[in-house]
Amino acid sequence: MATGVDQAVGMSLVFFSLVLFMYYSVWVIVLPFVDHDHTLHKYFLPREYSVILPGIAAVILLLFIGTFTAVIMWKNHKPKNVD
Repeated sequence: MATGVDQAVGMSLVFFSLVLFMYYSVWVIVLPFVDHDHTLHKYFLPREYSVILPGIAAVILLLFIGTFTAVIMWKNHKPKNVD
């Protein structure tokens, strides 16, 4: 069973993910249909970053997954006995 701290951390991660998803959805889906002089545009980066930032995040994620896999495989490596 999870402790109260674990549940609080989990709920904060879920809340952060929800806010990030809503922000990105508004940025990519709604903002192109809003006039360029509307005040809503000052809260968002230019649209080019809506492709660049997730791409960078994906590369970093793949780098961490590859590094983690390499470290685990290296630690579990058992040398063969040569007889």
